[in-house]
Amino acid sequence: MSKRDIVKRAKEAGVRLVRLQFNDIHGVTKNVALPVGELEAALEGSLAFDGSCIEGFVRHEETDMYLAPDPATFAVLPSVAGAPIEARLLCDVRNIDGTPFEGCTRTTLRRAIEDARREGFAPRVAAELEFFLFEATADNVPTTETRDRGSYFDLSPIDRGDAARNDMALALEEMGIHVEATHHEVSRGQHEIDLGTADALALADAIATARVVVKTVAARHRLHATFMPKPFADQDGSGLHILQQLRRADVNVFTPAPGADRAALSEEGLAYVGGLLAHARGFTLVTNPTVNSYKRLVPGYDAPAYVQWAQRAKSALVRVPEHAAGGPIVELRSPDPSCNPYLALACIIRAGLDGIRRKLVPGDPVELAVAALSDDERSAMGIDPLPRSLDEAVAALDADPVMRSAIGDHSYHRLREAKLAEWEAYRLQVHPWEREAYLDL
Repeated sequence: MSKRDIVKRAKEAGVRLVRLQFNDIHGVTKNVALPVGELEAALEGSLAFDGSCIEGFVRHEETDMYLAPDPATFAVLPSVAGAPIEARLLCDVRNIDGTPFEGCTRTTLRRAIEDARREGFAPRVAAELEFFLFEATADNVPTTETRDRGSYFDLSPIDRGDAARNDMALALEEMGIHVEATHHEVSRGQHEIDLGTADALALADAIATARVVVKTVAARHRLHATFMPKPFADQDGSGLHILQQLRRADVNVFTPAPGADRAALSEEGLAYVGGLLAHARGFTLVTNPTVNSYKRLVPGYDAPAYVQWAQRAKSALVRVPEHAAGGPIVELRSPDPSCNPYLALACIIRAGLDGIRRKLVPGDPVELAVAALSDDERSAMGIDPLPRSLDEAVAALDADPVMRSAIGDHSYHRLREAKLAEWEAYRLQVHPWEREAYLDL
């Protein structure tokens, strides 16, 4: 839509407020709300804000920045009876001279997509977004309590969050975001919404939008939604599985030659997987950005802990499941829903492209229970572990120039500083487990 079309549509829909939204370096959605009468001026990119107040942006002496709304992201927000109708626009962040801000993560993903296009590829991606729904207190304070005793694919009344999850899916559909399916996941209180295939920027926008919608709708049902990767030590954690294809002239380039196994990959597809494996340790800080993320990446809970690929093994880092329609899909299973989706997809795309450029060979798929092997056996098979902690992930990113380039120098340094500070704050804490283990020593 043109800017004029957006203004017209907003007025016809009875929109009273428009929220201009963008993400900080951690993927947290920020926004400024303005009356619909100011929408036309805002579409010209004239809205300034203090960038020094946003995590990972600029220093105090470089405060002025501007929001540049993307007209393609205009959507009317799901409304509550009696409340003013609101709409939203997602924004790129620009410097005071109008040039793209290096730390704008949406712009970072645009650069990765353009890199793919220059080589003749169009990335197409989908996502499986997992989260937990917990009870909130009368004062709306989050808890980890749930009356939900559902498990995989259960339904109401066993599935306590069924109605809320359905409302979330409908709200996303009303905003123009394609939802393929929703269902209860394995753990108590755990749910999944599958976001349909789109171009990479549209999917990152959809993930960012879904996280806001999920939390908003959950609150209306007197529930608290969390994207914390691992709330419970003895249950599966939440992932953000990314399903990928590269297309050339609308043909899936991962499709092997006629007569090959349906689950097989073309040479370019194999090289793409090789790139994901080669850079998996390097991009883990981006795809798994919290201390808690590394409580999920452990054996025994369907999350990957080692750098391997497979066709069937659920715990593999990369899976290539059989799909009759559309050709092969490469599924990356390590990311979690706490990540910045723009930076995560930028790293994933550039890792795969680097594999194609270098014609990397991933080796044969490994269908064994890798966690049951000894360290020597894994080493002999060339299987490395994923980073086991946040500080180890920082070191792995430090050692991977391709992934540092993927997120850009500005975001690399800001993310590194923030995550080392987070690790140090965590390291200095004395946890309840330590008291239980050592107080009577």
